[in-house]
Amino acid sequence: MTRAEHIMRVTRRLILMTSGVMVGLVSLFAATLFLGDRFMVSWACFGCGLLGGFISIQQRLKKVATAELALLSQSWFQIVLIPVYGGIFALVLYVGFLSQIVTGSVFPQFAIPAFHSPPVTADVKAFFQDTYPVSGVDMAKLLFWCLVAGFSERFIPQIISHVPGDADKPETR
Repeated sequence: MTRAEHIMRVTRRLILMTSGVMVGLVSLFAATLFLGDRFMVSWACFGCGLLGGFISIQQRLKKVATAELALLSQSWFQIVLIPVYGGIFALVLYVGFLSQIVTGSVFPQFAIPAFHSPPVTADVKAFFQDTYPVSGVDMAKLLFWCLVAGFSERFIPQIISHVPGDADKPETR
């Protein structure tokens, strides 16, 4: 099989896999939005991260070594893994935003319901159901950064390595 054939095979598999996952996410998203009157922010984050991972791997295909390209063209698992990592990284970033570990004017702000003291189960339910970006601009920032988290596989590990408290740890090289 030629290099071009490997690239085409991987591209087809990426499109099929990403389309299938996006159809599933959109279906779940639509069901919760229309039936439950809820917009599930976490699913939107995962979907944007997945798309970022898809775009990243598609852009890198022409630079991938021939041996790795042959492996990718033979394995569905290897192809699925990169976009799924992108979705997971987007969720990690979302948690970073919610916990205010990642803050700044270029990052989204959220309206988060208050917890009772001591917290009760209803607080956790309200947290998952009623936590949303404060404005449309904040929603756009969230989706943008989730796409970036999926696209750049080093972005989230770099954020994690720079979390306050890690400054006390000695650097390892």
